[in-house]
Amino acid sequence: MSDDKNKRAVSGKVKWRRFAIAAVPAVAIAGVLVGLTAQGALASSISVSGQEFTITADQLVGTGFAQFGGALPNSAGGQTPVIVSAMKNATMANLCQSVTVLGMTIHLTAGGSGSPVSASNLVVDASDQTASSAVFTNISIGQDAGTLGGPAGTFGEAADQVTINNLVQHTWYTTAGTFTLPNLSLGFGASC
Repeated sequence: MSDDKNKRAVSGKVKWRRFAIAAVPAVAIAGVLVGLTAQGALASSISVSGQEFTITADQLVGTGFAQFGGALPNSAGGQTPVIVSAMKNATMANLCQSVTVLGMTIHLTAGGSGSPVSASNLVVDASDQTASSAVFTNISIGQDAGTLGGPAGTFGEAADQVTINNLVQHTWYTTAGTFTLPNLSLGFGASC
């Protein structure tokens, strides 16, 4: 009877050494996969919401610019065509973002008062974009998009730097490594 009691007491204990032997490699592998996904070396599956949002800025200045066509899976099970614009680093003066949810417009502003918004590894998937002017430095038009992170054998363009004035974008999806929003204001209000 005392042997049964001892077996029951031991069966509830965690063997920390065995746990560490199993957990450490799993955590390391998960960390590597997250890192590769963040760097764009590993694909990740996303689904866009089916609702665009508007982004405006008085001026956008980006370095390491690339642009090509692409498609995002949508919630209806189809594909949404997008213009993919990628920048290693970007700053935006007087950024405004708005989206209508359940009949109410959510309004975000940042980057005013001489402190622009900054982003690293910025990728924007937009349906359209307009500006009063755009200046590209050392542009290469007609480059294979496969060399820029897009679909191989399709049209792409790249530039060392881009300056876009009075930007208006209708966007489906945006990602960034870091996104710094000085003078952030978020609330309900009018569209941008």
